[in-house]
Amino acid sequence: METILAFDFGLKRIGVAVGNTLIRQAQPLSIIDAPTNDGKFAAIAALVAAWQPGRCVVGIPLHPDGAEHEMTVRCRRFANQLQGRYDVPTVLVDERYSSAVLSQQRGERIDDRAAALILQQYFDDLDFTDLDGDLDAHT
Repeated sequence: METILAFDFGLKRIGVAVGNTLIRQAQPLSIIDAPTNDGKFAAIAALVAAWQPGRCVVGIPLHPDGAEHEMTVRCRRFANQLQGRYDVPTVLVDERYSSAVLSQQRGERIDDRAAALILQQYFDDLDFTDLDGDLDAHT
């Protein structure tokens, strides 16, 4: 069994969810809302220390046709930083339709729930006989 942290990366906020490979049930954990990158990574470091994940999952946004865009590049960079800073294997998961599933009222923050949807998709699609995919796009 391994614990997995999932991230819904955004320029202002980062949603975080947690789950494990035994239960395969994602749960929203927190929203990181630090004003600087150093603050964001300090919050992530605290989560990594507390949860000791065996891997991380990062949602990767794509256009409906699968083409990449500016945020795709930023999410890939964020995933590379996670893996490099914390030495935790990191997997990319297609997040194209995760936001559409969540309904939100104006001003409501749903970043942690979006991260949970991304992680749940990872669990639902994962072949647990192959857990060696560092930074593989899981789409």
